[in-house]
Amino acid sequence: MLVTLLKMEIISEKKGVYEIRISNSKSKAIVFFNPKTKNLEFEGSGLLHDFLQKNEYQFRKILHNKRKDTFFKGFKLSFSMIDNKDVAAFNDINKIIVSDKLQGKDNIRIIENGIENITKLFTDGCFLQDENKGGVAAFIVKTNDSKELISEKTLLQSSCLIELYATIKGLEKLENEKKIRVITDSQYVRKGITEWIFHWKLNNWHTANGEKAKNIEYWKRLEKLIQKKYIEFQWVKGHAESEGNKICHEEANRIAREE
Repeated sequence: MLVTLLKMEIISEKKGVYEIRISNSKSKAIVFFNPKTKNLEFEGSGLLHDFLQKNEYQFRKILHNKRKDTFFKGFKLSFSMIDNKDVAAFNDINKIIVSDKLQGKDNIRIIENGIENITKLFTDGCFLQDENKGGVAAFIVKTNDSKELISEKTLLQSSCLIELYATIKGLEKLENEKKIRVITDSQYVRKGITEWIFHWKLNNWHTANGEKAKNIEYWKRLEKLIQKKYIEFQWVKGHAESEGNKICHEEANRIAREE
C-alpha cells in the first residue's frame, strides 16, 4: 500500500469554478473543480497529473467530501492518497477489510470471506442521549468455542465514540491473540482504522476539511492494540443477522440503563 502525501491550494475562483494547485516535493499539477456541478478537469501533463487521473475516483471523493464553505481562494490542505486503491471494493459493505500487521508493516486488503480458524470479537455500544449515559459490550468466541461476554458503563457522550470504545475494550481482552475477526455494525470503526487513520496521521491528524480529527486519543489506543496482529474487520447490519451482535446490543443496552 503506497500512501502519497500531497498539498492542495485553491489559487483562484471564477463563476463557481475553482483553480486548485496540487503539489508534492517533486512536481505540481492544476485541476479545475466546480463543487456545485462536481465537474473536474485536469490541466497539463506530468507524473503528478497522471497520478491524479489514474486515481481520479479517490481524488473525487476527497473533493466531494469537502464542505462547500471550505472552497475559497487561499484555502490550503495537506492530504494523502493511496496509489491504485480499489475504492469500490473498500466501499463494499459486504466485503471484509483486513489489517495484517503480523510482519510489522501496514498491509491493508479486501477479502470476500474471512479465514475459518480465527477468534471472533463482536462489539456494540449504546448511548442514551436523553440520559447522557451509555454502555459497551464485547462478546468473544475463541477457536476452541469458549465464550466470554464483557460489558462496562461509560460516560462517553457520542454513539460513534462509544462504538470505538467497545472495540478497544474487546481487543484489550485479546492482547495475546494474533488473529482476530472484529464484527461490528459501526462503519466508523471499520473504515476509520483501516482507511481514514492513515490520512489523518500524514496530515497531522486533520481531515480533508482542514479540521482536527475527532477522538484522536481513542484512535491511537485502537491502533496500538492491532499492532503485530492479523485483524479482519467485518460489518454487519445492526441487530439483524448476527447472533453475536444481538448479544452485544442487548448487553450494551442493559448495562447503559443499569442504575
